[in-house]
Amino acid sequence: MDVTITGEQWAAARAALADAGQRFADLVESATVPGALATEAWSIAETAAHVVGIASSYTVMIDPHSPPSAGYEFLDLVPGTTIHSVAELNRTALDAFAERDVVVLARGMRTAVAEILARSEGMDPATPIDWLGGSRVPVAGILAHLVNELLIHGGDIARAEGRAWAIPSWQAALFLELFLVGMVRTDPGEILDARNPPARRIAVEFRSRHTTTVTLVLRGGRLTAEGPGSDPDAIVSFEPAALNLMLFHRLGRLSAMCRGKVRVHGRRPWLLVPFMRVLRMP
Repeated sequence: MDVTITGEQWAAARAALADAGQRFADLVESATVPGALATEAWSIAETAAHVVGIASSYTVMIDPHSPPSAGYEFLDLVPGTTIHSVAELNRTALDAFAERDVVVLARGMRTAVAEILARSEGMDPATPIDWLGGSRVPVAGILAHLVNELLIHGGDIARAEGRAWAIPSWQAALFLELFLVGMVRTDPGEILDARNPPARRIAVEFRSRHTTTVTLVLRGGRLTAEGPGSDPDAIVSFEPAALNLMLFHRLGRLSAMCRGKVRVHGRRPWLLVPFMRVLRMP
């Protein structure tokens, strides 16, 4: 399916990456206890290294004319990685990016963001980039994915440091609109690797004042993206930051709904549960 990304969306993705990348680097550089846990498994320094590893990898992935140098051998695992095996890829990449000095990591983030912006300048934002599980993502979606990593893990680090961390709605909205929908419309490959998918068609419409309304349709473990009014079973009205935090298990579903940040309604809202078993995040 043809993917159209407007100049305004492309500019927003680039501006978001520049802003989130700088804020993340500043946060990491000023961390007072780099060894403190930021997630259940990773320290602040390890969390920063994880995101720097993703950013550095993207400098290679978006520029096929620049062959990877030593240390990027783990990229060979990317085509065969699905939602069920992404943890193994993360561990391998974290071993490859062994730096744990937060000052050096912050510098690495600034360098990687600058390289991504420079290498992608002038590209058609819909240019497909090979991604996990044989999927293909528009280059604008690659930037949006990195923005989400910066926002989610920036929150992890800020929480560990007892600091505030902003997740602007316009930046968070890029994850659904440019990355997820962009991937589904380009080529989702086998990234979902659905096991025992629902037998029936399930359509879920996503609505937000920060995004274009879209209906994601699940049929036999395959996702497609359609316009609004595509006979949805469930309708999700959401605030982008809350939805992303919920998808990545930083905010409980009940909490998000009680706050009015995510609302589920429609004819068959209960079908959102089996739908999300397939469309799930690591």
